[in-house]
Amino acid sequence: MSRHRRNSTATHPAPQSNGGNTEQGRIVVCELCKDFGAIRAVDRLSFTVEPGTVTGFLGPNGAGKTTTLRALLGLVEPTSGTATINGLRYAELTDPLRTVGAALESSSFHPARSGLAHLRIYCAVTGIPDQRAPEVLELVGLGGAEHRKVRGYSLGMRQRLALAAALLGDPPVLILDEPANGLDPEGIAWLRAFLRELAREGRTVLISSHALAEVEQTVDQVVIVHRGRLVRQAGLAELSQGHSVTVRAGGPDPHALLRALAGTGAEVEWAGARALRIRGIDAAMVGHLAHAARIELHELSTQRSDLEEIFLALTSDGTPAVMP
Repeated sequence: MSRHRRNSTATHPAPQSNGGNTEQGRIVVCELCKDFGAIRAVDRLSFTVEPGTVTGFLGPNGAGKTTTLRALLGLVEPTSGTATINGLRYAELTDPLRTVGAALESSSFHPARSGLAHLRIYCAVTGIPDQRAPEVLELVGLGGAEHRKVRGYSLGMRQRLALAAALLGDPPVLILDEPANGLDPEGIAWLRAFLRELAREGRTVLISSHALAEVEQTVDQVVIVHRGRLVRQAGLAELSQGHSVTVRAGGPDPHALLRALAGTGAEVEWAGARALRIRGIDAAMVGHLAHAARIELHELSTQRSDLEEIFLALTSDGTPAVMP
């Protein structure tokens, strides 16, 4: 997929001032519950997403993510609790398409229509100026494919088209379900920069994703849910505090180092033929033990837990998720 830049002639103003309304641009989920028969998909879930941030909404399959997003967008009625944007339920927004843009994973398009025709129908139905359609196609890198039939679009191009539809009303809030699905590496890098730019403009961006390595490079904070409940909401730096730090140490005699570590209580495993992965003591202690035993080290480094490791630690309880 070729590299794309946003069209400098396209109008894409930053959100207007909130005029003192502290709820403007804010997503608030408060004590949200949603039952499907005897199954509780969302269980007293509460979190807040502030303007000017990209927030990752994470959880294993069946954690209640999609149900929560659908509640925010008025597509399901909560059993109890609230899910609001700008302090209002979606049905209460006076101009919802200019307030919140959404792209759910299940987005579908008429295969015989072009991308431009699809968006112009949206414009006609919602009263958005017709010229906005080619503008947003240019913004998402589909300016050269606007007249192609959607049946010829790749999955990644369809993802971009769904994002274009979400941007039609120039909304201050974006809710995106698996936006990187189907994108190639260049497309993922483009999406990362694009979402960061939207946040810098003061917009609120909430993305649900399974691509944890990519989320870690994109978001400011994460909301992690499991079995319908909040597990953790934190910034990335805060999230890593209190989680394991791994020391990697290697040299010509790793067996001697292994013996020197005996009795320290450290958890040690092999990391290749001549290196060890050590948890429970820090690099300074490993270096001290090696020096005291006159063990030559060629490698000594600290590796902090990445988002995937933290996510698994927070959500792995050995039991099946609530929803399939």
